[in-house]
Amino acid sequence: MTITKTSASAQSSEDLLPDLTEMGAVTLAVGDLDKMLAFYQGAMGLQVLAQERGTAVLGRRGRPVLILDQDGTLSHASARAAGLYHTAFLFESATELASVIYSVARAYPAQFQGSADHIVSEAFYFGDPEGNGVELYVDRPRDTWSVADGGEITMGTLALDPNAYLRSHLTEEGALAVADSPAKVGHVHLKVGDIETARGFYVDTLGFSVTATHRDQALFISAGGYHHHLGMNTWESRGASERTPALGLGEVTITLPSADPDSLGALEERLASRGVARVFDGRELTVFDPWRNKVRVTLA
Repeated sequence: MTITKTSASAQSSEDLLPDLTEMGAVTLAVGDLDKMLAFYQGAMGLQVLAQERGTAVLGRRGRPVLILDQDGTLSHASARAAGLYHTAFLFESATELASVIYSVARAYPAQFQGSADHIVSEAFYFGDPEGNGVELYVDRPRDTWSVADGGEITMGTLALDPNAYLRSHLTEEGALAVADSPAKVGHVHLKVGDIETARGFYVDTLGFSVTATHRDQALFISAGGYHHHLGMNTWESRGASERTPALGLGEVTITLPSADPDSLGALEERLASRGVARVFDGRELTVFDPWRNKVRVTLA
């Protein structure tokens, strides 16, 4: 896949999210908590930071990145439904990434789905035991990215040999024990019904900037010039309607910088001025996108 660069929306600075905006923890509704913990804790090496009454908060070094919320009443949605495409966990170095890839691939060889050089990053893809997409990736240095006027970033999908990658980056220590690296959610990729509606909500209303598009099939957006904090596509879900309760994506969290506390109130005012239903308690804001994907915005 080649990603076509596109001009960023003509947004005023007041309508943009702060540059230091990041993605927070992703919540998944799961059917079998023990099975999912075996994958995310046992193979990926995430630590259980808190657990009670069917809910487990996982992360690295005290930073939550994933919340597993068990609900035995739910079933899987159709593959054509809107929802989660994948959660992308970002690592600080290739050696840390290689250690986690090796651990997951050994424990779940059938779950490996592919790898790709995206020019700005190197990525490896798995499916978790309940079919949720997982990306494990590392960024290339930001000063090597090709950024055009207006914020467009050159990305693509090039071949990346996973075995060659492990030969180059897996250390003896990393092969013996999964790396305890401070991974975070680098981006989240969603399945949506159509790209223009997604752009209207996430760019024109929430305040992200467009960094790239792939025809009318995919959109990549970010704050602060990152290659993307959110991706969305219609590859499986074109024409999808609102979601109904199902296993899979429960909630996406966006964190605004604590150094800019007014940004949360500014976002609430922007949503109010555009008639978008939301819940705001002064500390965090909850809103649903056009497909009923739940988005929580909070200060870091």
